[in-house]
Amino acid sequence: MIRRRRQNARHIRKDVLYCDPASSAKRKACLTVLDHMFRCTVTWLAPLLCFTAEEAWSSRYGADAPSVHLQLFPEVPSSWRDDRLAEKWRKVRSVRRVVTGALEIERAQKRIGSSLEAHPIVHVSNAELAEAVLDLDLAEICITSAATLVEDEGPTGAFRLPDVDGVAVVSNLAEGTKCARSWKVLTTIGSDPDYADVSPRDAQALREWEAMRKAAE
Repeated sequence: MIRRRRQNARHIRKDVLYCDPASSAKRKACLTVLDHMFRCTVTWLAPLLCFTAEEAWSSRYGADAPSVHLQLFPEVPSSWRDDRLAEKWRKVRSVRRVVTGALEIERAQKRIGSSLEAHPIVHVSNAELAEAVLDLDLAEICITSAATLVEDEGPTGAFRLPDVDGVAVVSNLAEGTKCARSWKVLTTIGSDPDYADVSPRDAQALREWEAMRKAAE
């Protein structure tokens, strides 16, 4: 279960890591979290996985860096523990599981190839679950190009999971054109005249990359 949760988080954040502009605060925050996770994981496992930890450490910090076995275990601040936030994300994952289940059926029926081709309509009648996802980008969480949250029971034929009460999903195709960089299907592709085949977000990222490349020449 822990491994699956880490994979879900990694997949959700791949878009930000790969496609957001270098100046993106969200991307920088993600890199910071990954750095903390790496240092904690590798140093904690070093006494058990001696050679593997050393290889990972030198790959990250360079062959000339002091050995991982010379590092102290990182002290994780107690303030990082947030039970209320953890409970919120437990509810978010419950909603996401229903969306994922609906999209798996669409994949099996060959109606979509990737989740980014979808625009699910997520009906949530459970007040606690609705509150948990209300302030989030549901499309980002579900790895779709778009997503719509509707606070009602949903139609009779919507997809449901028996162990997640109050969530129903209707699958739709995303509208627009596929971004050549992020592969999201959006109606804003080509809005930037300098980058006709990508979204405005990706155009900004490409423009920043070009500026950094020229500055380095």
